Amino acid sequence: MIKKPIFLALAIAALAALPVISARSVARAQGRAEGAQSTSAPRKADNPPAGNAKNGRTVYTADGCYECHGREAQGGVGTGPKLGPSPLPYAVFAFQVRTPRDQMPPYTAKVLPDSELADIYAFVQSVAQPPKVDSIPQLK
Repeated sequence: MIKKPIFLALAIAALAALPVISARSVARAQGRAEGAQSTSAPRKADNPPAGNAKNGRTVYTADGCYECHGREAQGGVGTGPKLGPSPLPYAVFAFQVRTPRDQMPPYTAKVLPDSELADIYAFVQSVAQPPKVDSIPQLK
């Protein structure tokens, strides 16, 4: 059994070794995503690939994304961040899924094909905006 002070020191050292996504790494991810596109179908960096939101919901659930990010990609306290309804640009989203920071496991192309990643992104984009607070009678 590891004593608490030693465990705490190991945990702090592990956290210090985690990569941090900076503006530079985001730009690098967008450049990679743009460079990885085929020349037959050029796409702007802010235009995601076509995806199927219905299949995206299925893959999102089957791959366990909901366990941290919630059933509707709303995120949760102490788990994963909110993903929808206004997701990150696709290039940044894909970079985070493929080479994540913090506790998220990497979903490489072998585990999650690009087509399924596009489907998940389409699902996250399709999540409806929550109602405005002042439109909820119980909160008035």
